[in-house]
Amino acid sequence: MGSSSSEDIVRREMDTAADNPAVEVATAVADIEGTDPTELSTMYECVDGMLDELFSTPPADEAQMEVTFSYANYRITVEQDGFAEFVKTETT
Repeated sequence: MGSSSSEDIVRREMDTAADNPAVEVATAVADIEGTDPTELSTMYECVDGMLDELFSTPPADEAQMEVTFSYANYRITVEQDGFAEFVKTETT
């Protein structure tokens, strides 16, 4: 497994009040890749509503909860405060 350079890491702030956080993540990936979100595969099998739970009923701040998953050649970590990190895992 190779190491990631700083160019392969993108940080974004997600809208924790959004109706569908998975769409927020897919939109961010599409923006990073310079493509349309509809060209990406569905995220349902990757996170299956976990992001909804993370934002709609977040644990106490001291829990520092985060969800990490792989999607569209990125390793994505979303924190309960809405900050997200996108790490490119594969060059296409």
